[in-house]
Amino acid sequence: MDPLEDVLTLLNPRSHLSSGLVAGGRWAVSFGAPDGVKFNAVRRGSCLLEVDEVSEPIELAEGDCYLLTRQRPFTLRSDPQAVPVDAAHVFGRAQAGIARAGQGSDVFLIGGRFSFRARAQELLLDRLPPVVHVPAGTQHAETVQWALTAIDLELTHQPMASTVVAEHLAVVMLVHVLRLHLAREPHAVSGWLAGLGDPVVATALTFLHRDPARSWTVAELASATAVSRSTLAARFKDTVGQGPQEYLTRWRIELAARQLRDGEETLASIAHSVGYGSESALSVAFKRVLGVPPGDYRKHLMKP
Repeated sequence: MDPLEDVLTLLNPRSHLSSGLVAGGRWAVSFGAPDGVKFNAVRRGSCLLEVDEVSEPIELAEGDCYLLTRQRPFTLRSDPQAVPVDAAHVFGRAQAGIARAGQGSDVFLIGGRFSFRARAQELLLDRLPPVVHVPAGTQHAETVQWALTAIDLELTHQPMASTVVAEHLAVVMLVHVLRLHLAREPHAVSGWLAGLGDPVVATALTFLHRDPARSWTVAELASATAVSRSTLAARFKDTVGQGPQEYLTRWRIELAARQLRDGEETLASIAHSVGYGSESALSVAFKRVLGVPPGDYRKHLMKP
């Protein structure tokens, strides 16, 4: 697996589609802070997106989509002077999967939200800007448009298992949006995501993720990536914000935490699987990274 695939697999994103929104004339709909990552795609028309703590409104055109990576209130509107109506009122009156605002049908949006398992905010979402906007005209954006069109068809025609298919397609769309954002604005991300924009660091990250239990040294990793030790260390630190060894430790702890959440393996077995020679060595590293010993972490998860 590559680092992006590893992290997404760890976080297990799931999509939850909402009713579509048809709007026309002068209209505005205000939304509370979403539970998870909100997304919308403009299938027809255009509108403005305003997000709390984002200074300027974002113009959305037909074919555009966006992700909100922070839990902040936001508003969709036809123009700055339109008076907002609460989304709960608008979507509470939805019929046949369609909510309506204003007068007419100039604009049509589909959307929903993504939910993730534990640690998503720190591992992924905090590495992204508050709003990830993918304009329709972006190079290679046709991959996103393909997924959006397929979702639209599933929701419109509702063949058997259409909701399941549409929700899986939405996760496909998420991956394409992240790929496009990384390619288009590599400097707008931080941490390990930023490392994926540097070919040397990306190669090193791939080696670390491919074999996290290996006792990697910086010299071994530099040799594997065909650069000097000093070059690798400097580029890794500049892009990821930490050295290769510290990154490896933190990734090992994330893998151990997943096993503690999902399985019943002993601490000794988990320690061995992520590259630690003893339970005590894992415990020291685990507490340093997550603030609690692994045993306490597991006990907390088991509380009713």
